[in-house]
Amino acid sequence: MALFLLKHLNWFVSLHIMAFVSWMAGLFYLPRLFVYHTQIRPGSEENTRFCLMERRLQKQIMAPAMIVTFFTGALMASLPGVVSWSSGWWWVKVFCLLGLFMFHGACSVWRRDFAAGRNLRSERFYRIANEVPTILMVLIVIMIVVRP
Repeated sequence: MALFLLKHLNWFVSLHIMAFVSWMAGLFYLPRLFVYHTQIRPGSEENTRFCLMERRLQKQIMAPAMIVTFFTGALMASLPGVVSWSSGWWWVKVFCLLGLFMFHGACSVWRRDFAAGRNLRSERFYRIANEVPTILMVLIVIMIVVRP
């Protein structure tokens, strides 16, 4: 398996980057939808449309992209010499990645709250939450590219 991965590494890197970009796009957009959703009257036709858009974004784009990002990254990290397990940059990157997984999970909870008509969070909350994936993404990219 390792030989196959090494031979096709550029394909796996490409797939990993495309999946990561798709996942991040969803993590940027879903909280923005929540900002606008707070301005909608529960039970309205517009509320139903927002719930549908949020569900489709998460289930059809974000979740598959997250899974592909995780598995392609894990496959590449399993190759000998790709990761220096004693390097601090690697563990910062892993910590930030765990943060993205937790944020994704939080978005799932928030989406279900909107769908059930029980959102208790403000527009301002979602505006601030919308910055979290940006900060984590910046740190991840710096750790992978610069490896400080």
